[in-house]
Amino acid sequence: MELLNGFKNPFRSEHKRWVFLVGLVAISHLLFQSFLLPYGNALRSLLLPGIDGSIEGNYGNVVSRVRSGSKSVVVRNTLTINGSDFSTRDVILFNGGNGGNGGGDVGISSRKIGDWVEKGVSKVIFDGNVDDDYASENGEDLNENAVLEEVIRDQDNYVNATSRIEQVAKHGREVSTGELRDVNTTSQYPALSSMANPTPNAGSSFRSTSLQSDHTVSKSNSLMVVKQGKKKMRCEMPPKTVTTIDEMNRILLRHRRSSRAMRPRRSSIRDQEIFAAKSRIENGPVITNDQDLYAPVFRNVSLFKRSYELMERILKVYVYKDGKKPIFHLPILKGLYASEGWFMKLMQGNKHFVVKDPRRAHLFYMPFSSRMLEYTLYVRNSHNRTNLRQFLKDYTETISAKYPYFNRTDGADHFLVACHDWAPYETRHHMEHCIKALCNADVTAGFKIGRDVSLPETYVRSARNPLRDLGGKPASQRHILAFYAGSMHGYLRPILLKHWKDKDADMRILGPMPPGVASKMNYIQHMKSTKYCICPKGYEVNSPRVVESIFYECVPVIISDNFVPPFFEVLDWGAFSIILAEKDIPNLKDILTSIPQERYLALQLGVRKVQRHFLWHAKPERYDLFHMTLHSIWYNRVYQIKLR
Repeated sequence: MELLNGFKNPFRSEHKRWVFLVGLVAISHLLFQSFLLPYGNALRSLLLPGIDGSIEGNYGNVVSRVRSGSKSVVVRNTLTINGSDFSTRDVILFNGGNGGNGGGDVGISSRKIGDWVEKGVSKVIFDGNVDDDYASENGEDLNENAVLEEVIRDQDNYVNATSRIEQVAKHGREVSTGELRDVNTTSQYPALSSMANPTPNAGSSFRSTSLQSDHTVSKSNSLMVVKQGKKKMRCEMPPKTVTTIDEMNRILLRHRRSSRAMRPRRSSIRDQEIFAAKSRIENGPVITNDQDLYAPVFRNVSLFKRSYELMERILKVYVYKDGKKPIFHLPILKGLYASEGWFMKLMQGNKHFVVKDPRRAHLFYMPFSSRMLEYTLYVRNSHNRTNLRQFLKDYTETISAKYPYFNRTDGADHFLVACHDWAPYETRHHMEHCIKALCNADVTAGFKIGRDVSLPETYVRSARNPLRDLGGKPASQRHILAFYAGSMHGYLRPILLKHWKDKDADMRILGPMPPGVASKMNYIQHMKSTKYCICPKGYEVNSPRVVESIFYECVPVIISDNFVPPFFEVLDWGAFSIILAEKDIPNLKDILTSIPQERYLALQLGVRKVQRHFLWHAKPERYDLFHMTLHSIWYNRVYQIKLR
């Protein structure tokens, strides 16, 4: 008996140790996962599997849903979708955001993306952005907590909204945010309050609470990152070097005389056609009076017109069909990044320039969206964009292996159009020799004057009518000297407000304007009534205010060191804008008041004349923004090409 007890006691002791060890490992694993995963959902996903907040795909991004019967509603922000191919109960809402600058979005899961892409989504329109644009700066970017409260509170509106979507879908039209706002105009966020209200169910309030908890956790995580990171980001500090506009002009002339482009491994007939076009451009007739073009806004209107006509006559573009939605072939038509989306839509649908046979092409277009790349792959608050760059690297390797064209010129006859701030980083190295049309045209971030194209950053408020609110008051009725309103992105805007906010009645320099339609209209009316619209840089050198100023016929005052203005290779920005160094902010009023009235009238006339070159049209028109972008790509290729 004693022998038996002696055997049992050690066994029991060993058993307890094993149980304790296994329990400790399990608890450590759960705690570790809860800190690592976005929104801290590890414990909830294990203990409460009914809540759909799990990690999907390989991107580590969270998708939160509010159930509505057997269907689910992804609550983010409104998209324009193809109504004829989409179920009336599958309403997708995405929140436009900026992952790198503390924005409010979480990446879309790869599995869910595949679901709605397969259902025929052909166009995407973000209704809000948290980047450098007026609308988001003044409350139009949607707060997820408020949105989710609306989802649960206003459940009755869901039936009305889906009924309206059915009517639109029956006619095979796109469902626009403007139409959806008509369903319920009383909410602060009408598009969401009218669409994203699920049918009541037993778990709705609990799910709402859990989603709000997720949002709270994400906010605290963001704060933790900010507090722990002592080193300032590049966008929070002034540049170490400054390239003036005069130096940019000298760089352009130098690159026109001597191209840095590599010679192709073998010259093609298409190369010879482009090379011959250069001689025809430079030896064309001198234009003295052209009815279509206003000569003062161009560097050389004769060169431009001859080049433009040759582009119309000669240029052929091959659009790669490789790549899947939503990163490829899915244009965003509304919001801050609309320029890349509108160009993609119009380029892919163009029958004059696009060819199906790549052997006939002079240029090759890689149709990806830098916005959807960030939205799909970036892990919020990770501050790691390596996977985005790797994704594009894999893409270039794929088309290089599949087709002979990229390797022939090392990508020199390939081009991309990207408006997200991160595009210069994402396309570095593997697309280094391609022609890049970028909104973030920063010479300190790799932008190559004479090869790359500065793409205008256009904030499109209505995809159905991109020309809404176009124009402004005549010069004689503009009584405000200078105007600025917006958030304090970056280091420069606080300096602007420090010197001029509430300091002078002639200088309407404001911070963020309150949210709402009335505030938005007040902002627009200010731009329509102001002589000089101040366009300071935000996080990056580009700002949508430059094009907004032209849109509302206000002379833009660009304050952004190292920013290459749009279409720099063909336009003379001195004819319709004021470009100042950042160090001149303290003297801003003195500089503006020293401009003679005659000079101001010439600048304002230049703005009105150049306006046509910064407008999107559903059906492209000669010399509009689509054709100007394509022309600058063509023009830079003409002056870069070399023959073997």
